[in-house]
Amino acid sequence: MRTAKNKWSLLLLLLAGVVLGGFLGQLLGGLSAFQWLNFGQSFGLASPVVLDLGILTITFAMTIKITVGGILGILIAILIYRLL
Repeated sequence: MRTAKNKWSLLLLLLAGVVLGGFLGQLLGGLSAFQWLNFGQSFGLASPVVLDLGILTITFAMTIKITVGGILGILIAILIYRLL
């Protein structure tokens, strides 16, 4: 009897796929045959936004880099989730 798929497991698999795909893209990006894995676009806040409230200072910053390796990692994570 199969159990119901958990959405948290999908989220964890997707995060692992992005991290591992990005890591492999960085690792293999130096090799000429695998340079395409590190191709991508970066977007977000280039410099942090600082909110100074006197006694409390909050700094906001976020940058996302989407690469081909990360996208492949996401696709593999979805395939693994479907096989569970």
